[in-house]
Amino acid sequence: MQIFYCEDISGDKAVFSREESGHCLRVLRMRRGDTLTFTDGRGNLYDGVIATDDPKGMSVTITSAKSDPLPGKYRLHVAISPLKNEDRLEWFVEKAVEIGVDVITPVICSRSEKKRIRRERLEGIIISAMKQSGRCILPRLEEPETAEEFTRRPAKGKRIIATCDSSFDRRGITEAFNRGDNVTILIGPEGDFTPEEVKAAISAGYVPVHIGTGRLRTETAGIAACCSVYLANI
Repeated sequence: MQIFYCEDISGDKAVFSREESGHCLRVLRMRRGDTLTFTDGRGNLYDGVIATDDPKGMSVTITSAKSDPLPGKYRLHVAISPLKNEDRLEWFVEKAVEIGVDVITPVICSRSEKKRIRRERLEGIIISAMKQSGRCILPRLEEPETAEEFTRRPAKGKRIIATCDSSFDRRGITEAFNRGDNVTILIGPEGDFTPEEVKAAISAGYVPVHIGTGRLRTETAGIAACCSVYLANI
């Protein structure tokens, strides 16, 4: 089922963005009177009929609405270091959204090679991945912050930091949380967190974990962590 996204909803009328309107009308060749299904990204799924086929701002008359057919059993927050190769970060964001991440925070670490993200680009990928996976909750992309700032934040549920440093008493990632737990996971840069960053996280309540015996790239470790939580909850 093709799902579209619209956040401008008032009563029984929805007005779509230029991007979504163009995709519906120009790419998919939809016209006035055609029916479609869309989400507001806040947990609601709508059926509607195209009322005006303006590619700059298509309007739809809502005919029915229901709550998210795939309600989340847990909340997953992944804090991950930006990558020098932006394509790899974009790949991670797309797949993490498909798997079911709720919040993504770019964290700037001592060894991070990249300090900024292309926010607009990533937000577009998040919307596309949400629609593709049939989800109705739009994951939140937060502004970048340092690892020190992030670990000082209060967080509900289990807090985990993935590190390759075997000098710390690490658990396997699946031993650090239980089914149904809300989970916050810290994933470091290619060179890993510094020992000082790991110690600061542990002092803030984070549990150090490993994701298998091999050394994974940042984006691979991020997806492996997301899958670990997802598979524990199906």
